Amino acid sequence: MSNNLKSIDSASVEMIEKARQDKVEIVWDRWEAQQPQCGFGELGICCKICLQGPCRINPFGEPKHGICGATADTIVARNLLRSVTGGTATHVDHAYEAVEILGLAVEGKVPYGIKDIGKLNAVASKLGLETENRTPQELAEKIVKIAFGDFGNSSGNPMRWLTATAPAERLEVWKNLGILPRNPDREIRAALHQSTMGVDADPVNLLLATAKLGLVDGYAGLHLGTDIQDIVFGTPQPVKTEANLGVLKPNCVNIVVHGHIPFFSEKMVEWTEKLEEEARLAGAEGIQLAGMCCTGNEVLMRQGIPSAGNYLNQELAIITGAVDALVVDVQCIMPSLARIAACYHTKVITTMPIAKMPGAEHVEFTPHEADACAQKIVRKAIEAYQSRDRSRVRIPDYKAEVWGGFSVEAIVGALKSVNPEDPLQPLVENIKNGNILGAVGVVGCNNVKTTQDYNTVELVKALLKENVLVVATGCAAHGLGKAGLLNPEGTKKYAGEGLKAVLTAVGNAAGLNDPLPPVLHMGSCVDNSRIEDLLAALAGYLGVAMKDLPVAASAPELHHEKALSIGTWAVALGVLTHVGLVPPVLGSPLMTRLLTSDLEQLVGGKFYVETDPVKAAAGIAEHIRQKRRVLGI
Repeated sequence: MSNNLKSIDSASVEMIEKARQDKVEIVWDRWEAQQPQCGFGELGICCKICLQGPCRINPFGEPKHGICGATADTIVARNLLRSVTGGTATHVDHAYEAVEILGLAVEGKVPYGIKDIGKLNAVASKLGLETENRTPQELAEKIVKIAFGDFGNSSGNPMRWLTATAPAERLEVWKNLGILPRNPDREIRAALHQSTMGVDADPVNLLLATAKLGLVDGYAGLHLGTDIQDIVFGTPQPVKTEANLGVLKPNCVNIVVHGHIPFFSEKMVEWTEKLEEEARLAGAEGIQLAGMCCTGNEVLMRQGIPSAGNYLNQELAIITGAVDALVVDVQCIMPSLARIAACYHTKVITTMPIAKMPGAEHVEFTPHEADACAQKIVRKAIEAYQSRDRSRVRIPDYKAEVWGGFSVEAIVGALKSVNPEDPLQPLVENIKNGNILGAVGVVGCNNVKTTQDYNTVELVKALLKENVLVVATGCAAHGLGKAGLLNPEGTKKYAGEGLKAVLTAVGNAAGLNDPLPPVLHMGSCVDNSRIEDLLAALAGYLGVAMKDLPVAASAPELHHEKALSIGTWAVALGVLTHVGLVPPVLGSPLMTRLLTSDLEQLVGGKFYVETDPVKAAAGIAEHIRQKRRVLGI
């Protein structure tokens, strides 16, 4: 594969070439070494759940059944349920830890506090708590008790965080289907039990269980995690920064934080500032902290920390020779990092007990010792800087301005500058009159199977021409930032005339003297919950079901189980959900039909698979037009 097919990002292309010159193996090399990949696995018809296997079904002949008698439909359904369960577990574990830390903060046992009283009161109100004459500590304590109550729920009642958050019409749909989740941990355990050998063989029943796990992800993972993190760190507000590998500085101690847990990365922001003078005494001009993946999104939207890139940039950051410490927590971390770092001076430092790596240093992060951990790591980076081989440093001269931090609260705040009494009115009015065709949430990962950022960027450019308002999270947001789609110039260059007029009017009313960006950065993976909050507000304002809104979701370059669990939740919400790579389900015509067609009759949403981003944008735009016709707009 030639470099120009590996990425549309010039910084990445330059570092891919440097890796070749430095004789360092990176992710694209390993992908080529894996070719051809297993066709049975790609179709989802390989089963290794029990030790009689692995079994595989031949779609063109024999065998038609696994050793236990499982059909292709059963195998695909079980594999999908297990993948979605795995994705759900990552977000639920993340959210549970956030609740734990808030509880410890209330008791004064950890160096964190309550930064956003407004969000605390908003969360308390949605949970039905009385907020008057209650101290923040009292409210936080009750919120923690309710959250832990979901995890200890032994009744048949659904999760309280779900019933307090989801629209009533959705609750009714899910109740009728029998998929309202109870205890998040119980549902994860039950899904693994249900999908094991010799239990459930009904693909439809397995698919309903998969939908239930999507709801667990949406409310015990995404919503819970975002709500708690906003309380502790503050709800994001618009902030300007930069994105791409060019944010690294040749004469500074460069530290990159990578992963998903803001409780650690926020402390890194604090201690890089506090230890700046130590870096100068070591001969550096200061410390440059940069983020990557969703940890990068967390500190970008709250602290204005620049982004060094997304998933496929993590090895390339080391290849620059300028990163002194790459600090990781959990999720989306390549085990190759320590091997690559051994070719340079970079220290790869793991911080979580469930995410260690051979060849890396480990500095254990605990909430109680958060300050000590962050100090230790920053000092290790300063030490590494002093052994940097400057002859091997090449920082690509590519970066773009990024406007991030568009929480729902921030979007409503911007709209208030147009209509203080009824902030949603300008948005709804411009959807009705066609200036805005509709809205699409673009989310998800990079995948080495497709050119880095190409699917995401081309899909969004095509949508913007159709006057579709785009919001973005996760690695997709990083890719769009690198491509110049998260700043006002992107609006001037790519937005259709109607959308451009609206974004310009709102930007000017807000005193920015510039349009809003054509893509609104809403945060990390867990912050997909913000997208649902926005959709729920619009549906409530219009008095329609969420499934009837002129909206869609897209994961153009998905690779992680988390993308499947988030996508399942989006479909359960009634949202058409595009995926730009084919999930491993095509070995079952029944499951393929259920996922891409029949589900719409049950929940109002379905999956839409299209690998060509321009064709996908056209399909999404047509879906939005159909929704508009039904609404009579």
